[in-house]
Amino acid sequence: MSKKYLQLHSHDNVLVALQDLEKGLTVDFNGNVLTLKEDIPAKHKFYLNTMQPGDEVTMYGVLVGKIQTPVNEGDLMTVNNLKHAAEDYAYREVSYQWEKPDVSKYIDKTFLGYHREDGRVGTANYWLFIPTVFCENRNLDVIKEALHHTLGYAVTDKYKLYTKALREALEAGKDIQNLSLELNAVQPTERLFKNVDGIKFLNHQGGCGGTRQDAELLSKLLASYANHPNVAGVTVLSLGCQHLQTQNFLDDLKRYNPNFNKPLLVFEQQQSKSEEQLIKDAIQQTFLQLVEINKIGRKPAPLSALTVGVKCGGSDGFSGISANPAVGYTADLLVTLGAKVLLAEFPELCGAEQNMIDRCEGKEIAEKFIHLMQTYDAQAHAVGSGFHMNPSPGNIKDGLITDAIKSTGAAKKGGTAPVVDVLDYTEPAVKPGLNLVCTPGNDVEATTGKAASGATLILFTTGLGTPTGNPVCPVIKVATNSGLALRMSDIIDIDTGAIIRGEKSIAEMGEEILDYCIKAASGEIIPKAVGLNQDDFIPWKRGVSL
Repeated sequence: MSKKYLQLHSHDNVLVALQDLEKGLTVDFNGNVLTLKEDIPAKHKFYLNTMQPGDEVTMYGVLVGKIQTPVNEGDLMTVNNLKHAAEDYAYREVSYQWEKPDVSKYIDKTFLGYHREDGRVGTANYWLFIPTVFCENRNLDVIKEALHHTLGYAVTDKYKLYTKALREALEAGKDIQNLSLELNAVQPTERLFKNVDGIKFLNHQGGCGGTRQDAELLSKLLASYANHPNVAGVTVLSLGCQHLQTQNFLDDLKRYNPNFNKPLLVFEQQQSKSEEQLIKDAIQQTFLQLVEINKIGRKPAPLSALTVGVKCGGSDGFSGISANPAVGYTADLLVTLGAKVLLAEFPELCGAEQNMIDRCEGKEIAEKFIHLMQTYDAQAHAVGSGFHMNPSPGNIKDGLITDAIKSTGAAKKGGTAPVVDVLDYTEPAVKPGLNLVCTPGNDVEATTGKAASGATLILFTTGLGTPTGNPVCPVIKVATNSGLALRMSDIIDIDTGAIIRGEKSIAEMGEEILDYCIKAASGEIIPKAVGLNQDDFIPWKRGVSL
């Protein structure tokens, strides 16, 4: 590794350790010679100056916290000596200048996607099962078990065989504790429908109970998924008496797409002869429709037809240095090519607000962003929390001491392009360019919201490792460091650790990520989360979730 530490901005008064630094190490930075007072773990920060309580700490060129106890140069940044602080923000008249990246090598490139009649292009061809109420979850589970295993969509049965081997060993009187068993993958059943990439199920805990507003928001969310370009057809299961009536869902679907014409099957249990009849009918009629959508094949589409969400989860002290800026460069390439990019997680834009506001194309867009941010943060404060409490224990342990540090690094995923639109939860993205989407920072709630706004791929950066996926939108995992990529290779798709080692530039890595996206969008590569059927789906009830 060529560098041991890094200053992220010329105005910063802290340095980031790129590797473990030992106590007593002499650091000569721009003529400022200091000695480390303690060990500095990789990803953590140490102070360049002696500071007193109330002094401001700057990273990425912005305020990220204020000193709580006296610190000396070379001291480790901790939650005890630094607390979150961020600059106030407001709309101001600025002329934002954006330098577009060179996209000459991508101008004529295409991906192989599924063309829908409304002009949108999917990166996958899924059949979707939707329950209007949690009462139907069991029926969905029964149908899923039947269809997945018979039609070739089930994840390997190796764990069933492993459990069977444990049982047989116990019955034979063998020592289970020291039993060595190989988890060999079982050859999956061959898919019957080659052009149907999956049959997906949106199990949830809503639709009744709670408030009517909860049911209304869930209806919009489910309708947005039914209308998603990666979805070819839908089966709806309803109980009948719940708050979220089937007609409400159908009305929302028409509002999203007045010309909606995908196959849509609706089954209401309280109108059925029996549960068995309901399940048999749902399986049979869905099967007939799978035959039809299997006739849809992939065809070339311009990269401008992509809608890519950018997300981070299980973030570490390298997130804002490697994976996030690399994905940000990919985002800038996509925007330049005319695609849509979705940046969400509003609690993780705390401290980066002014930068986002200054990049908004117009006062109306900026004021919508300000309103959504302030309303959301006020709701959090009303229950004794706030955006400043977003960092998780894992984030803090790996060097993200304040929310402003985490957020300013997280915002790097959105690149540097102008903000063309701000979307509330479940609002569809319609403008090419960078869109901000109001969601929680929670991994699954955020990815659920991005897909609702139309993301057809999601780039998900992680420093600690997380298996999050989505039912209708392929999720691509991007590791911030090579240690993680090696240790959790079963869930990681791309390794950006070469940036930390100085072996690749952010631009080079950004282009590699885009190349991977093109292959994933064409079905040439299956992201790990997709291969594992990691179909996470959590509706946001619009309560406080950070």
